[in-house]
Amino acid sequence: MQGSANLTVMINAARKAGRALVKDFREVENLQVSSKAAGDFVSRADIASEKIIREMLTEARPNYGWCGEESEPVAGKDPTRRWIVDPLDGTTNFLHGLPHWAVSIALEFKGEIVAAVVFDPAKDELFVAEKGKGAFMNDRRLRVSNRDRMIECIFATGVPFASKKTLPATLQELAHLMPACAGVRRWGAAALDLAYVAAGRFDGYWERELNAWDIAAGVLLVREAGGFVAPIREGDNVLECGEVVVANSAIFEPLVKVLRKG
Repeated sequence: MQGSANLTVMINAARKAGRALVKDFREVENLQVSSKAAGDFVSRADIASEKIIREMLTEARPNYGWCGEESEPVAGKDPTRRWIVDPLDGTTNFLHGLPHWAVSIALEFKGEIVAAVVFDPAKDELFVAEKGKGAFMNDRRLRVSNRDRMIECIFATGVPFASKKTLPATLQELAHLMPACAGVRRWGAAALDLAYVAAGRFDGYWERELNAWDIAAGVLLVREAGGFVAPIREGDNVLECGEVVVANSAIFEPLVKVLRKG
């Protein structure tokens, strides 16, 4: 895909951060004897990844605002544009040596996501999109799946952990959905779940208690691949409320109907 100058900057930053994370990922296995040591190491890797991305994006576009997982937000001199970055989505997978994690970078313009990069270094899969220009993975055009029967569909979600309060709602949704579909996956990286819907690997995805950096890039990938994106609760803003449901056009309404039962 022939992208804009902004997209090129985003891709270069994601690739550089990804290379650094791959080096760190190789060291994780040696740290498993101590959960604290491993956790501290991954935190350092996360922060180092964000530093790489922030330095590259800021050098290229010094006036843009910033919203990243590991640092305080910054209002840029240009109030219409903002980077939204997750330097390591799937941190728990990374910590456990599971090769399913990604770098996620989005560009917001006047409240709308206009460019997106999700890079999976472990599999060397680069997902990119720009508003109105389609979505691509390693230069291959992406389209959401064309399945139109729920019983044939595989969905992805995130099951709440630790002290998260939405576990009862999620369990209820799983109880309603699982008998009606081919399966539900919980892979632990929202950016990749969304990218996989864009690629037709998953037929839909939903999750609660998310942050803007978890989903900003992914929602544009889905839209540009022909999918539908909405909040779980009608009337909410996806990036602000932290709840999202996405699917292809045929499955979207049946999926939303199930999720809004309660």
